[in-house]
Formats: sequence, C-alpha cells, structure tokens
Amino acid sequence: ANAEAPTGLHIGYGSRLATVQKLFTQGALQQTEQPLDIAIEGSGFFQVSLPDGSNAFTRDGSFKLDNTGQVVTNNGYPLSTPVTISTDATGIDVENDGSIRVQLADGTTSVAGNIQLYDFVNPAGLKPLGQNLFLETTASGTNIAGTPGESGFGKLTGGALELSNVSVVEELIAMIVSQRAYEVNSKAISTADEMMQTASQLKR
Repeated sequence: ANAEAPTGLHIGYGSRLATVQKLFTQGALQQTEQPLDIAIEGSGFFQVSLPDGSNAFTRDGSFKLDNTGQVVTNNGYPLSTPVTISTDATGIDVENDGSIRVQLADGTTSVAGNIQLYDFVNPAGLKPLGQNLFLETTASGTNIAGTPGESGFGKLTGGALELSNVSVVEELIAMIVSQRAYEVNSKAISTADEMMQTASQLKR
C-alpha cells in the first residue's frame, strides 16, 4: 500500500487467535496542493470501474488524468460515473459537494462533472481486493449512493489526501501486551509441569 492508504487493519489479540478487523475510521488529512488529490472527511467511498466491468470501492483519493483527460486512480481505473476534463483547462477545483469546477483558457468556468460517494450498512464486510480497493459482499450489504456532505455522507476536500488511520503505537502496545501474556501463561504451564513432576517423584 502507498503512503495514502487510509484503511487500517486492526489486529485484536484474543486468548487463542489474533483476529483482523477492517477499520474505516477517519485518518488525518495531509495537504498536497494537487487539485485531483481528494480526501473524504467522514463516511463514504469512491466507486471506480474495473477492467472486467465490475465496480470496486476505495477511500484512496489520489486521482490523476489519463491521456484522454479522464479522471482515474493511480492504477488507471476511472470513476464509475466518468469525469473528463478539457485539455485547455487552466485550473481545477473540487468542491465539498463533489462538483468539479474547471477554469478554461478563455476565463470561463464550467462544471466537468460530479463525484458521488457510496456507503454500506456494514463497511467491515467489504472484501479486500488489494491496491486500496474493496468489493461489495453480502456481508457489507448493497452500496448506498449519496451526495458528499449530505445525508450522513462525508464532504470532499480537494488538494488533500487521507493518511492511514492505523496507530502504530497502539498496535505495538497491543502486541507487547499479548507477548507478555503469552510469557506469563508459558511460565505458569512450566511451573505446573514442574509441580506435577515433583508430586510424581514423591509418590515413588
């Protein structure tokens, strides 16, 4: 994953096995000044089209233009609702509501398109595809489309990226706690084994 990989995997250390949970909590924003870097402040996912015709979802908003002027991800996947920007554009602004305003060479301004967001009843049920992409599943529920900033959907911020929501410090602490618990349990088992051996020898 790249530096702008907003989705965290939280490892919970239980009594027997470590469990991995997908967490889509908000990550910190980093200003990049690149107009097509788009961060989601709040709930929601971008929907992109894959080469096989299916759709995937991501919170990684590091978009760019392909050779036709279409807005695509770093891997070349276009938004499911295509947005194409004119080659004579001199400026691009992404509004909080998802509208992409373009300044043209003649001084006029036009709306090149609108970005929708999508959310799920259970985002943790999404299936990881890699490259910060996720697929809809029965567990996640059917996607719900909405306008950024409305009906519980997050707003969009142009010129910024959402950083990873993983807290390295918290995960290291959890790992150390788990390791210490394992050591204590191992010591208890060893002590109990020694006591059993001593008791066995006394019976003789």
